[in-house]
Amino acid sequence: MRKSPINVMQDDEEQNIDMTPMLDVVFIMLIFFIVTASFVKEAGIDVNRPDAPTAVKKERANILIAINDAGEIWIDKRRIDVRAVQANIERLKAENPQGSVVIQADRKANVETLVKVMDASRAAGAYDVSIAANE
Repeated sequence: MRKSPINVMQDDEEQNIDMTPMLDVVFIMLIFFIVTASFVKEAGIDVNRPDAPTAVKKERANILIAINDAGEIWIDKRRIDVRAVQANIERLKAENPQGSVVIQADRKANVETLVKVMDASRAAGAYDVSIAANE
């Protein structure tokens, strides 16, 4: 028995798979992963951190401050004056209220500069302040 042209046309349409819903799902997943990804922020310079055998790794450190051996303070790859540390931390804390402050001080850094940065952090409302060390 021979099929009519109308029946042949219906069989061809039934065999095609519509890819649009799958592409929509993949696109939505891509957007989800981009939005939820946490990006690593760096202070801007490498410092020679002191060793501490009891150091504990901090997972949610979002505000990184570096102090080099010359006493320069770096936040977000920019050199900052000690008087501007509080304003910068307030701005970063407003962007991420759950973030904690980690100070990466060089082992030859001035302790006075470290204390000023810690005080500015606390004055900015960041009470979770840590000092980075090598394990």
